[in-house]
Amino acid sequence: MASPRSFLWSRGIFLTLLTVFVLVPVYVMLSSSLKPLADVTGKFRWLPSGLTIRPYIDIWSTVPLARYFVNSVIVAGAATVCSVVIAVFSAYAVSRYDFRGKRVFTVTVLSTQMFPGILFLLPLFLLYVNIGNATGIALFGSRGGLILTYLTFSLPFSIWMLIGYLDSVPRDLDEAALVDGCGPLGALFRIVVPAAIPGIVAVAVYAFMTAWGEVLFASVMTNDTTRTLAVGLQGYSTLNDVYWNQIMAASLVVSVPVVAGFLLLQRYLVTGLTAGAVK
Repeated sequence: MASPRSFLWSRGIFLTLLTVFVLVPVYVMLSSSLKPLADVTGKFRWLPSGLTIRPYIDIWSTVPLARYFVNSVIVAGAATVCSVVIAVFSAYAVSRYDFRGKRVFTVTVLSTQMFPGILFLLPLFLLYVNIGNATGIALFGSRGGLILTYLTFSLPFSIWMLIGYLDSVPRDLDEAALVDGCGPLGALFRIVVPAAIPGIVAVAVYAFMTAWGEVLFASVMTNDTTRTLAVGLQGYSTLNDVYWNQIMAASLVVSVPVVAGFLLLQRYLVTGLTAGAVK
């Protein structure tokens, strides 16, 4: 049955407005990043009078953007790997085995998402400082401490999301692998993990995006050496001036890895997020 003409017109108008709403800020960022600073701070023009790629060159010398980029890649990558590995084992145990406190565990994991991150900021700060004073292990101001911090709020949701996906994988596959001589770990890595690739990719994308753009903890738990991109962009604002064209250029450069990864893994992400929604 064909859709009514009024519905088609309404859908077209809505999608057009939504597209304009999304693309206009991107155009403003792109055009501003190609303007001299005097043009950006002056009256805004939709069509730039002159274009220059100088801001894309200056962003690497105004602040140590390359170092911030490396820090973000290391922290986000390590947090993603740890989240995926721990979530796979935890979700597999909850999905396939019955044990005392199973429901309490799943409810506790999910309930941690109700609390805002700022509630954990001061306790983690004091914990890291006391651990450093007592053991000499430098967690505060280090990449390792920031990775552990990101695990505190990315791992619970990753476990919960992966439990729903593993529940949709038939247990007959596990039983067939056990009959063929595989142990529990063999069934996990040879059967369950390949079948759960979309869910694992969804968890990895979520964990990476959470760590890549996080500002609150990174602004407190890092120093000049371990600062990440989300915090390092503030360096383009000084007491004397704000380099708006460089801020726009750096923002576009920073967003490239996330956008590229999302586009490449989009089909896995959609499948992983929607699996287990319908039983």
